[in-house]
Amino acid sequence: MSKPVFSGEVILRPTFAPRPGISHVLFDFDGTLSLIRQGWPEVMVPMFTEVLPPLDGESDADRQRLAFEDIMRLNGKQTIYQMMQLADRIRERGGEPREPLWYKHEYLRRLDERIAARAEGLKAGTIHPDDLLVFGASALMENLQRRGLSLYLASGTDEPFVKREAELLGLTRYFGEHIYGAQDDYKSFSKKMVIDRLLSENNIPGEQLLSFGDGYVEIENTKQVGGLAVAVASDEANNGSGRMDEWKRDRLSGVGADLIIPDFRDAAPLLELILGQ
Repeated sequence: MSKPVFSGEVILRPTFAPRPGISHVLFDFDGTLSLIRQGWPEVMVPMFTEVLPPLDGESDADRQRLAFEDIMRLNGKQTIYQMMQLADRIRERGGEPREPLWYKHEYLRRLDERIAARAEGLKAGTIHPDDLLVFGASALMENLQRRGLSLYLASGTDEPFVKREAELLGLTRYFGEHIYGAQDDYKSFSKKMVIDRLLSENNIPGEQLLSFGDGYVEIENTKQVGGLAVAVASDEANNGSGRMDEWKRDRLSGVGADLIIPDFRDAAPLLELILGQ
């Protein structure tokens, strides 16, 4: 097989080797496929900063930096974990936090105000789904479906929102019933649980799993079972730029990603490389 030619940047890590036996593919949602919630840290960070009791001599910028680090360290896990971290920070600074679930619902309320026009635009047909999909995602999904691979979606965003937004973006037809998201009973869902069930129900080894994600959780969980992990270091604010988000690139290479891409512009040669055909 001739070496695939890429038009954009693709980082192959030393752990990468083709996997012709891959049969199932797991996707993260926000930032990996969907851009409906693009800019969510710009909602969460100010909310955290607003309720964190300041320490002596600490500036707003200091609190923003702490909030950002806490939030992004937990990116990919269910939103409730970020809110549990917030409650812990408030408590350790001498404050009396609300229940994490309250913070989660307040964050979702604020985020919904930010993204409502995007969802409405998709529903009304004034926004094309490709405008709110990571660049090249449609071609990737078509390619995977043509190859007969089974596709799964697992998101740290609440499941009703994930299902609604996947439908608005025209993605439901690729995943069918295999769309999973966070629950208010947070212990009843995790990406690891989805992966374990996927392997068990299909009676396949982890080596047959391929995953795409822009958060450390799905990368780490995939590597733990022996799967192949593609990190999507998407530049969400400049979709289609072809540039990698440096923070994502560095973070995801550190948790074992086998390949790193900025988006899906090279979907066809990428799959040829991964699947060996």
